[in-house]
Amino acid sequence: MNKNRLEAFSDGVIAIIITIMVLELKVPQGHDLEALKPMWPVFASYVMSFVYVGIYWNNHHHMLHAIKSINGSVLWANMHLLFWLSVVPFVTNWLGESHFSEIWPVVLYGFVLLMNAIAYSILMVLLVKHEGEKSLLADAVGGDWKGKISIACYFSAIALAWISTYLSLALYILVACMWFIPDRRIEKRLADDQHNH
Repeated sequence: MNKNRLEAFSDGVIAIIITIMVLELKVPQGHDLEALKPMWPVFASYVMSFVYVGIYWNNHHHMLHAIKSINGSVLWANMHLLFWLSVVPFVTNWLGESHFSEIWPVVLYGFVLLMNAIAYSILMVLLVKHEGEKSLLADAVGGDWKGKISIACYFSAIALAWISTYLSLALYILVACMWFIPDRRIEKRLADDQHNH
């Protein structure tokens, strides 16, 4: 199957997710800078989630650029990823409203990030299986250590929430920083492939 519709649908859903998140930002009560102070956790959680959704969109785009076609399993795996991404606005709002001080909003936020990471890994494994072990994507992804480290960090962050919610948040930010730069492996392999042809 052609990948174009999958890519267009995913782009549309991700754009809607970002729109929902920004609509959750309420206008402050006052009209001076003091009125913004109580809103900083809400805005900070929005920024973190915006970066996360942007990272997924960026890497999803790179991953699909490296493949030639898709199948039914890939379609469902992609829907699974979009489901977990669509839950991000809800947990973002709860996290911001809790001012990062309550355990359960931090835990649920981490759980949703964990499920997104697992869903992305499943999609990648199925794409590699579909394209073949000698494909451009398989070669570019390799052992996917970044994905495995991310999942381990999310598990650790969820457990750490009972000690300090700020330690959990620090790990969420660390993983985002790790993924902030797009997957150079795929870009490099695409460039090499074009050069060889």
